[in-house]
Amino acid sequence: MGPWTGGAGACYTPAPMVNVSVSRRYARALFELCSANSDKVLEQLTTLVGALAQNHEMADLAANPAYTRAQRLTVVVAVMAQVPGLDESVGNLVRLLVERGRLGYLGDIARQFRDQADLKAGRVRGKVTSARPLSPEALTRLEKQLEVATQRDVVLECKVDPRLLGGVSAQVGSVVYDGSLRTQLDELQRALRNQ
Repeated sequence: MGPWTGGAGACYTPAPMVNVSVSRRYARALFELCSANSDKVLEQLTTLVGALAQNHEMADLAANPAYTRAQRLTVVVAVMAQVPGLDESVGNLVRLLVERGRLGYLGDIARQFRDQADLKAGRVRGKVTSARPLSPEALTRLEKQLEVATQRDVVLECKVDPRLLGGVSAQVGSVVYDGSLRTQLDELQRALRNQ
């Protein structure tokens, strides 16, 4: 999914390949501990992952065997201190990841946790691409329309792509709702070629 933006966006994953089953187990364990306040924990995880992603030295710290666990833990504890009111379970998870040499899994664990929290809350995430930035009002209207279409709460991540010329394209789950001018023009050209 790449860096998280708008909440669940900046993921810190310096490991070249992340074992999804390992990440899923950690996420499930954290979710079982924190399911009553999963949205708060998700917000904290997102903030922590973002803080780690912004610190370029963290990639080296997580992957370089020259650093001891104690050195890693010292740096990670300092980063965790930047997250106000960090849930004890989140702190314990991060310490455990450092202890087991799996700090690079944190971004994927956060995504897996987000998926479980979304499922519990009846949310679905999607992406909307527009030629120009959408106003907050337009984004809210679009989310409401997609909620009617999907019968679920929709949380959209925005992206700007000037190649669309106008309109918007939204993807919610595996369904694409394309109302972009670029797609309409491409379809018109195909129709004209087939005449």
